[in-house]
Amino acid sequence: ALLGTGLCHVGAEAEGFGQDAGTIPPMAMFNWTAQLIEETYVNVTQKCWEYFVDLMRNVTASELCEWKVISRPYSLLQACLEGWADQLRYGYPNALAEQYIFQSHHRYFHNCTVEHQVYFDPPEDVLLAMIIAPICLIPFLVTLVIWRSKDGKAQP
Repeated sequence: ALLGTGLCHVGAEAEGFGQDAGTIPPMAMFNWTAQLIEETYVNVTQKCWEYFVDLMRNVTASELCEWKVISRPYSLLQACLEGWADQLRYGYPNALAEQYIFQSHHRYFHNCTVEHQVYFDPPEDVLLAMIIAPICLIPFLVTLVIWRSKDGKAQP
């Protein structure tokens, strides 16, 4: 029955088995159709999402915008989506993974916008170096131009 469905190609398996036996994961031994891979990825990404939602249950409303708190669940969601896409050779980023990422932002992080960007002056030593470096460079460049122009030979 498997021979007629395209899931098992005995000739192709036998030729490639000896060459790639150490590099192909056991799952790749089957000739998965694109539809089967997509169905598998859809099911697995739903589990990734459910795990993310479960982790986010432990986060209080006041902590939703604190990166220290939400970075672990968010990173695990992204790693799960990307890891399974890589394992199934599905391609990442993809529309389904983006949908879950957008869904997480819409559901949990939609109120996490910064009202205004806060700018800080750099430390004084950095600021001083940024001011003095170009000033010190100018006499050096002037000296270099004068020295090169004293040569007297016509420049092409």
